[in-house]
Amino acid sequence: MLLLHGPNLNLLGEREPEVYGTATLDDHVGEARRAAAVAGMTLEHLQSNAEADLVEAIHGARGRCAAIVVNPGALTHYAWSLHDALAAFGGVKIELHLSNPNRREAWRHTSVVAPVVDASLVGLGADGYPLAIDAVRRLLARRAAPAATSPAASP
Repeated sequence: MLLLHGPNLNLLGEREPEVYGTATLDDHVGEARRAAAVAGMTLEHLQSNAEADLVEAIHGARGRCAAIVVNPGALTHYAWSLHDALAAFGGVKIELHLSNPNRREAWRHTSVVAPVVDASLVGLGADGYPLAIDAVRRLLARRAAPAATSPAASP
């Protein structure tokens, strides 16, 4: 599984703690790694302030990772290249935000990522990370279940 963080999320813990909390990016990634380990998954992580790096990471995950959890930061609202890259990724995709963009400035209310992900988790703060990992686990199990019970899969 790939966990992606967009611009300025490297400043978590320092930047607007009243909005994003005091936990650092390393704290959140550590929580996600623990949740992934409990679920029997390996987690890779990338944070970048460059849109192109995130697009390349998504491309690199194709055929290699079963899922992507992405907090695109401000790219959520205008990065059509992320939209397209995620649309081309066949695995489970979860959009994650610490704050609830819909309770903030009007320009944050639109997500260009939301139409191409399986689910969006917003406004749950640090709790969003283990919940996103659990959502990935459940969605992967759901996708695998029909194959295990289909007539073609029977002996």
